[in-house]
Amino acid sequence: MYELIKNLGTWLTSGSQWTGTDGIAHRLAEHLQYSLLATLVAAAIGLPLGLLIGHTGKGAFLAINLASFGRALPTVGLVVLVFLAGGLSMLPVYVALVALAVPAIVTNTYAGMTAVDPDVRDAARGQGMRGHQVLFQVELPLALPLIMTGLRLALIQVVATATIAAYVSFGGLGRYVFDGLAQRDLVQVLGGAVLVAVIAVGLDLLLSALQRFLFRHRTA
Repeated sequence: MYELIKNLGTWLTSGSQWTGTDGIAHRLAEHLQYSLLATLVAAAIGLPLGLLIGHTGKGAFLAINLASFGRALPTVGLVVLVFLAGGLSMLPVYVALVALAVPAIVTNTYAGMTAVDPDVRDAARGQGMRGHQVLFQVELPLALPLIMTGLRLALIQVVATATIAAYVSFGGLGRYVFDGLAQRDLVQVLGGAVLVAVIAVGLDLLLSALQRFLFRHRTA
């Protein structure tokens, strides 16, 4: 075990390991690109849907059951299915990652909207606000903490799952995991897994700090 940890440390800190198209820096940039783009697309889909459901109260059944669907979705199976239908490209990876992220965003956005006190909505309407004004000036600001939590969850899930890009011969940190398994190189496998875990935890801490900063006055 000690020898394995020592070799892992050497692998992670070696200067040559960080350079070139197969280096950690390049693979990390690829991994972040896949993750951030997929999360942005998922947010563009999930946020309006969650806001609409929460504001109108229609489609709550969809929001409640979407989370279960997302957890049960076979990500690798979806990648293979889209790969067979669309050919060799990043499309299957992005489809799978977006499908993974949308449920968390929709359900947390819906939960944030439903957590808004109905009396606050009624008071806003009593002051003459129209539907869209109530949504954007009252409901959305109050729901933002839970919406941010949903975005955090979605991003961390996507970062952890973006290793599947290597499954269809693309890059990212998953390249170390799949190549290491093929070569029976345990150090490389562990190195890839550690890097993914560090990135996921680091992004979660960063977004958590941002969330606390943005809503610091609410808890003061």
